Amino acid sequence: MDPVAPASEGLQSLARGLAVIETLAAADEPMTLARVAQSAGLNRAVTRRVLLTLVDVGYVLAHGRDFTLRPRVLELGEAYRASLRLPAIAVGPMQDLTRSTGRSSALGVLDGADVVHVERVAAGRIVDAVPDIGTRLPARTSALGRVLLAALPKGALRDVLRGGVAAPLAEDDELVATLAGVRAQGHCVVAEELQRGLTSVAAPVRDATGRVVAAVDLALTTVTLPDGRVPEDDVAAVRAAAEAISAAAAGL
Repeated sequence: MDPVAPASEGLQSLARGLAVIETLAAADEPMTLARVAQSAGLNRAVTRRVLLTLVDVGYVLAHGRDFTLRPRVLELGEAYRASLRLPAIAVGPMQDLTRSTGRSSALGVLDGADVVHVERVAAGRIVDAVPDIGTRLPARTSALGRVLLAALPKGALRDVLRGGVAAPLAEDDELVATLAGVRAQGHCVVAEELQRGLTSVAAPVRDATGRVVAAVDLALTTVTLPDGRVPEDDVAAVRAAAEAISAAAAGL
């Protein structure tokens, strides 16, 4: 039995692939299938399937019986480094957003079924509902999280939802339908689902390839909204901030 054994078959395959990549990365010379299997703690048949898959997608080079990593694997590390720089480049557009609206803003990224706040700009009010940096919340409950979930392929979305806070299938189906609407309109509004009296509007931040890598939102006090609706000017301001951050992210 393999030591890498998550409950989900998809996650198990991913874990095995990462184990093989880590094994090849730690080696100072090409490795045979047998050595990779032994070092990664996998059986030979599984290791062979993983290696051939990594060869097919361009992360591993096969030369005879030996295997080595290809330069493309560096893209994985670069994506992570770019994500670390994202909060720094987002601050300027977020400050402009907060200054123009008088409301606090936040930047979040998806981590499994949660949204993690990685940057915030407070409006300077005595009471501020924007979570601190590092706060982790269920993605399904917030505008930030729903924007990020809406960007996931349907299969990946189902995996994320089942791996997070358990909910009846009917609720998942309802959320999937809601996310389709978020994806179509390009932003999301959530009123008082995360916190009583708080409404938020969020829009996606994209990298140079068009992939959604984060989301930015604006926090509004529900009682101040005319007819309970978010003003179009605020929606436009959030979308403009997201576009400004995306433009900066494209240069990372």
